[in-house]
Amino acid sequence: MTGPTAPGLGVSLQGVTQRFGSVTALDHVDLQIRPGTITGLLGRNGSGKTTVATLLAAFRRPSAGQVLVDGQDPWENEHLVPHICLVREAGDLPPDERMSAVLRFVADRRPFFAPEVAAGLMDTFALDPRRRLAKLSRGQRSAFGIVVGLASRAPLTVLDEVHLGLDAPSRYAFYDALLADYLAHPRTIVLSSHLIDEIDRLLEDVIVLDRGRVLVAQDAESLRARAVAVTGPADRVEAFATGREVLGRQQLGRTAQVTLLAELGRDDHDRARRDGLELGPVRLQDLFVHLTDPREQR
Repeated sequence: MTGPTAPGLGVSLQGVTQRFGSVTALDHVDLQIRPGTITGLLGRNGSGKTTVATLLAAFRRPSAGQVLVDGQDPWENEHLVPHICLVREAGDLPPDERMSAVLRFVADRRPFFAPEVAAGLMDTFALDPRRRLAKLSRGQRSAFGIVVGLASRAPLTVLDEVHLGLDAPSRYAFYDALLADYLAHPRTIVLSSHLIDEIDRLLEDVIVLDRGRVLVAQDAESLRARAVAVTGPADRVEAFATGREVLGRQQLGRTAQVTLLAELGRDDHDRARRDGLELGPVRLQDLFVHLTDPREQR
């Protein structure tokens, strides 16, 4: 292989288990990541997100099972690894180097590196390329990681909580830059975050991990359609909710709202209209909180 054959690289994990001593971080995980998509890798702390990210980037081998990127094992694959870029919030860049030197180093090893993207993002985040990484604040280190990740334009780009150190304006500048460059230069982007409300608009596919297992893996639109908010007169709302799984309830006077985990059919919509009920979407964040609630029995 001399390079990727399509915009973005597909990923497959087949029966992957990852152990660290007595701790099982991933437990027989099977999942697919479609090439040329922005996939959200979501989960509570300790769910296995970072472990998946490091496996995709060939930072380690699984204890069992198989990781395939573009149909190949990425481990020590000198042809494939330059096409995979992992940036982590913790940082993997040399602290004693100047940012300018790091960018030159990355450019030499990333065949799709875009210096104009790097320069533009350095300006966006007000980063002085002469400064050494060790002298940067946490937010500046996060911003520089984003510069490296987006400017690399790797066909598989994995961003693991890389934006956590940024303030809100900088995070939204990152989201806008990511989406604009992705639309202009499609590739596979895996975005790990717990700021789900903020990244919701970016996601085409969603993977939810929970205690080392895949809880959900589907396109974002279908996942959102699994839940609905029902608003109207309290008695009619409660009657509509009878026999369905309720995620939450709110009431103000005689008006109530329930959030249901249900895919409604035409008859349900007709009934809601007759009863004067309003059906609305549910935030992905709310659905995620329910799905990963440790009090729920699955």
